[in-house]
Amino acid sequence: MQNRRAFLISSAATAAMSRSAVGANDRIQIGVIGVGVRGEHMQGVMGANPDCAVVAVCDVFQPTREKVAAKIGGNVATYVDYRKLLDRKDIDAVLIAAPDHWHGPMLIDACAAGKDVYCEKPLTHQIEMGWKMIEAVQKHRRVVQIGLQQRHWKQFQECAEMVQGGKIGQVYHAGLHWDGAYTRPPEPPEQPPEGLDWELFQGPAERRPYTPSRQRRWRAYYDYAGGILTDQGVHVADIARWYLGAGAPLTAGGSGQYVAVPCPEKDQLPDAIVVSWQYDKFVMSFSNRSMPNPDYTDQGNYFIGTGGALHVNRAAYNLRPAPPRPGSGGQKPPAFEPINVPRKGLGLDADKAHAREFLDCVKSRNKPTADVETGFYSTLPLLMGVLAIRYGRTFAWDGRAAKAV
Repeated sequence: MQNRRAFLISSAATAAMSRSAVGANDRIQIGVIGVGVRGEHMQGVMGANPDCAVVAVCDVFQPTREKVAAKIGGNVATYVDYRKLLDRKDIDAVLIAAPDHWHGPMLIDACAAGKDVYCEKPLTHQIEMGWKMIEAVQKHRRVVQIGLQQRHWKQFQECAEMVQGGKIGQVYHAGLHWDGAYTRPPEPPEQPPEGLDWELFQGPAERRPYTPSRQRRWRAYYDYAGGILTDQGVHVADIARWYLGAGAPLTAGGSGQYVAVPCPEKDQLPDAIVVSWQYDKFVMSFSNRSMPNPDYTDQGNYFIGTGGALHVNRAAYNLRPAPPRPGSGGQKPPAFEPINVPRKGLGLDADKAHAREFLDCVKSRNKPTADVETGFYSTLPLLMGVLAIRYGRTFAWDGRAAKAV
């Protein structure tokens, strides 16, 4: 059987994209699916571009969709079911900011409807669905950008050049850290609030009784997402993959404990987790707990190399040379000065640049920086980590069968 991964990422399959109906000087008409906190923010970022207009919003919760529609103003249409929005021929592209378990079906349906897609991260919450998303994008030749906006953040770009240029030597350990957890305590079932289509919210997931946390803190639950590991972990995993030119991990293992928050149903990612991965030339690890430090943000990416170490996050980056190694004859690695560069408040700039690139690619039909394959391989290690924690096993990636075993 032909190697499925090789087939999917072959240049012949990915280079060709059909011309859009949008011309270079035309206004791109956008429909937004999911207008919670992130969807509302990103529709504003998109709509601020003079060549883009948000013409429709969709959300299963009536108060949310009506609030955002009123904020946009004009003749913005509202929908409960995203498929009605996709039926509109005048919509060129969609912004998907619905819960993770809906990303796959929505993106696949959007591609089939001839729409280009900006999809929030992570790509999906199921590995098998990720492959189907790649196939749909390639079959229908659509432009897709995944919301990994740190690729357009200035200090992340500067640090990429240093790591890839050999500033800290050969990197052998990539450390990922994002402090916190989304785990929720048990809640008794209750009636859904007025205006919420709970059946449509659940969609492809298993049917569960309504609880407030399942609606408002859905990222905690395996049914809809993978907790902080897939939500914020995908950002730091994407940086590691980008800097080190990595594909899929060879193996993933992990451990988790419900410590601060009880979870008798075990239907959520634990609140204390550790995950490790093996790649071809380095190891990678993730943790979600550290010593509190009000003076320094320790989350982000750590790159440990033979010549030094780098820590980069959204607030700053720090670069340190390695000390002489015992038994090396006192030979020091190539010298460089320690660097501590604070960078704050640039998140909106990265969002703007990431969205602007998507709009430009809709017109040019070029592939954006964070295309669907980038989204898949940056999401994959986190999904394998969720499996390892949930089932207490180590998983290996079988590229030929396109699954974790």
